[in-house]
Amino acid sequence: MAKSDILEQLGQKGADIPAFVERVIKKPKEIPVLIEALKVEKRAVKFSYEKVLRLASERQPELIYPYFEEFVDLLDSDNSIIKWGAIMTIANLVSVDEQKKFETIFKKYYAPISGHMMITAANIIGSSFKIALAKPELTGRITREILKVEKAKYERHGEPSPECRNVAIGHAIDSFEKFFEQIDDKKAVIAFVKRQLKNTRKPVAKKAERFIRKHAN
Repeated sequence: MAKSDILEQLGQKGADIPAFVERVIKKPKEIPVLIEALKVEKRAVKFSYEKVLRLASERQPELIYPYFEEFVDLLDSDNSIIKWGAIMTIANLVSVDEQKKFETIFKKYYAPISGHMMITAANIIGSSFKIALAKPELTGRITREILKVEKAKYERHGEPSPECRNVAIGHAIDSFEKFFEQIDDKKAVIAFVKRQLKNTRKPVAKKAERFIRKHAN
C-alpha cells in the first residue's frame, strides 16, 4: 500500500512539526494514519509522528481522545521515547475524558513511579498536575502516588541510583506546586517537602526551601 502523503512528508529532513500539527487539526482523518504508522514504523521518523500527535493532543484533545486506548497500549512500548510520549498524551486527553477511561488505567499509569526508570517516573509525575486539574476528584489518589517517589528505586546503567531518585523528587515538588491548593492532605505533602531540605542534590533542596517558604506558613 502506498504511503500516505503525510507520512512521506514527515519523513523528510527538517519537517516542520508545528505545520503538521496544524494540518492534522484541520484534517483529523490523518490522525489514525499517524497512529498506525507510529505503531509499526521502525525508523526514527516515528518520533516525528509521536510529536505531532502529542502536540495536537495539547491543542485539541477531543480530536485525539477517540484513540485513547491506542496510547494506553503504547505505555507498554519497548521504545522509551514512545512510552514517554504516550504518558504525556494521555495526561492531555484527561481534560476531555467524560467516559472516565483514565480511571480504569490509573494503577497502570502510575505504577512506574516506584521504579526502575527515573525518566519514565519523571514524565508521569510531571504530567500529573494536568490530570489533577482536570479531575479534582482524583487529587488524593494522585498525591499518594507521587509521594511514593521518596522510596522509589531507580537504576542507572543497571545499578541502583539514589541520585536518580533525588531528580524525581525534584519533579514531584514542581508538580505539587501546580495543584497544591486543591490537595486535602497538605500536611503530608509539606512533611515530604520538608524532608527534602536536607536532600543531597542542591537544586532539590532549594526547590524545597522555596516551596516551604510559600506554603508552610
